[in-house]
Amino acid sequence: MKVLILLPPFLPVTEISKIINQILPDSEIVTDINFGSKNSEVLVATTFTLIGKEIIDRLPNLKFIQIASTGYDNVDLIALKERGIKLSNIPTANKESVAEHVLAMVLSQLKNLMHFHNEIVKGNWPFLTNSMELMGKTFGIIGMGAIGRKLAERLLFFGTDTIYYDIVKLSEEEEEILGVRYAGLDEIFSRSDIISVHVPLTDENDRFISKKRFDMMKDGSIFVNTSRGELVDEDALINAVKSKGIRACIDVYSTEPPDPDSELFKLDNAIFSPHIAGVTIESQQRFITETVANVLKYVQGLQPLYGVLP
Repeated sequence: MKVLILLPPFLPVTEISKIINQILPDSEIVTDINFGSKNSEVLVATTFTLIGKEIIDRLPNLKFIQIASTGYDNVDLIALKERGIKLSNIPTANKESVAEHVLAMVLSQLKNLMHFHNEIVKGNWPFLTNSMELMGKTFGIIGMGAIGRKLAERLLFFGTDTIYYDIVKLSEEEEEILGVRYAGLDEIFSRSDIISVHVPLTDENDRFISKKRFDMMKDGSIFVNTSRGELVDEDALINAVKSKGIRACIDVYSTEPPDPDSELFKLDNAIFSPHIAGVTIESQQRFITETVANVLKYVQGLQPLYGVLP
């Protein structure tokens, strides 16, 4: 079964090729979307490439797509359904990385690390601080999938009051193990000292974190987004940081790379990273391993894990 692997050129393609060719010898790796027509039955891609109808139509024998990432909003699901093509993602490989990134950003905000760094670099020596502890804070998690659960596990050791919202409520046993309590979105936004978003992007939740939601938040609370930029009304976020002192921790943007002249990057109360929360040496190794394993399952006639489309 022929496998086509479509990678962005900035990845270590040579190293990845060595690993892939040992396990999937009947595979071809390309780094240019203008690869022409192929007779491959399996396509492996990342979220860095838009997998639209144009690319799908160049693969007339395509039966299965494996996205080497948690998200798959770069894939034209309608085109896949029309052709009956299966789709899988890898939703668990970066859960530790993202959970740690969220905590790093939150602790940096609570401890005013960016401010102190800048002051010392400028030759100042601050004597006073309004730093706060994470212990005892109400931490709201929106989305209790693999990443949300991993974050909740880590928060157990910080002594937070952790509440969560998800379209699927956990069992009482799961809630007890994770030390969390279910709450509606209104309660999440109005009660939380810190809110972290961990949901996939869909047509239904585009910009669902709107001015209405930010208006509910406590003045000076912390908002973290490591999911997708399109979940948030960016203008409303900018206004909330300015008017309510919301402290933002942003890893994802509606346009990537974002406009460097955006008003967002002129805010003092914000920390930014380049959509890299889930990218660590360890997580990338897991992505490669789990992606190859899932493709092997399909090639061998087994049901792949994490099926998005049957």
